[in-house]
Amino acid sequence: MKVKDCMCNNIYYCLPNSTVTDCAKLMNEKHVGCIPVCDEGKNLVGLVTDRDITLRCIASNKDCNTTKVSDIMTCNVYSCTSNDDIKTVENKMAENKIRRIPIVDNNKVIGMITLGDLAKNKEINTDGVCATLEDICCTNTNKNAE
Repeated sequence: MKVKDCMCNNIYYCLPNSTVTDCAKLMNEKHVGCIPVCDEGKNLVGLVTDRDITLRCIASNKDCNTTKVSDIMTCNVYSCTSNDDIKTVENKMAENKIRRIPIVDNNKVIGMITLGDLAKNKEINTDGVCATLEDICCTNTNKNAE
C-alpha cells in the first residue's frame, strides 16, 4: 500500500513568523497535535507539535503571544512522498521515534500521515503498526538488553 492511499489531504500549516499562540489556536480548532511550518510558497521549513509548544515555549517561560513558531519548530523534518510504501513510513517513524510525517511533493506539503492513520486503516498489517509503536515507545537504545 502506498502513502497516498491512507494519508490525510486536509493540511493546515502556519508560517515561520506566526506566533506560538496562533499555531496553538489552529491546532485546537482543527483538532491536530502537529502543524507543518511552510514558507509563502508552501515549502516545508519545519514542524511544530503540541509537545514543542509545551517544552520549548511554555516550560521555557517564553511568551506564546510574541514567540515566533520559527523559534520553537523542529527544522530537520523527516518527510515522505505520496508514492512511498507504507513500510517506508513505518520504518521512518520507528527509527526516528516520531508519530507524524508530512507528505511532500517537490518539498511542498500535500498531506500528513500519522501512526493513528496507519492503525485505523483496515488494509494495513496491524503487526507492523504495533511493531512501529513499540519502537517509538522503547526508551532502551539497546533492544537486546534485558
